[in-house]
Amino acid sequence: MIAKVPQIGFDRFIQLDWVAAALRVRAGTASLEDLNEQLAVAGLGKEAQIKTRTKLNALALAPRDDLVDFIDRGVSLFADAKTPADVAPFAWGAALASYPYFGRVAEITGRLTSIQGDCSVVEIHRRISEFYGDREVTKRATQAVLQTQANWGAIERVEKGKRLVRLASRVVTDEKAVAWLIEAALRYLGKAMALTTVQSTAVLYPFTLNQPIAYVISRSETLELRSDGSSQQYVALQVAA
Repeated sequence: MIAKVPQIGFDRFIQLDWVAAALRVRAGTASLEDLNEQLAVAGLGKEAQIKTRTKLNALALAPRDDLVDFIDRGVSLFADAKTPADVAPFAWGAALASYPYFGRVAEITGRLTSIQGDCSVVEIHRRISEFYGDREVTKRATQAVLQTQANWGAIERVEKGKRLVRLASRVVTDEKAVAWLIEAALRYLGKAMALTTVQSTAVLYPFTLNQPIAYVISRSETLELRSDGSSQQYVALQVAA
């Protein structure tokens, strides 16, 4: 039997200000015409606009059914963002929950840059190919994700794009925003996460969660702490009754 290659999904460069515009549409403070005009001004052709809108639909405009509540809670948290940069946590969390491929690239990038602060793009491609195959479409998609993450303020591309440098992390202090980002990571991982690893989880590498995690979880309506019978505690998504 031939193993099924996981779907990529996230294969286009998405600017942060486009996500910010889509968020405003979802929040009811802007129109689709405003977003379409912004995409047109960016020089995207008709086909490129359609494909970009497909990604923005998943991230904010029309999320899949199981993510509607999650995305709407994120929209409410970041609807008052003053600049596109302030929307970065929303964009990141929405991408993690909506596109496993984005999450995989983020996780690998976070791990490889965790020690020295930089890594080669070749190494990221090699790690990604272990999951998605060594295909040209995979390489193009990975480049699109890395370009997107750079635009979202997580990394800088240096040496003609051959290496990545991790930028200073963004401090997230709002309790509900911290809980929402943890939820995004759990939705990507698809399993519980050790409480002690939450603040350093690779997939959230662009952010510093500046809140007592156990306290945040105790006040969350979507997260819960679990124990494996030893002293180890895990954070998980609450199971709907």
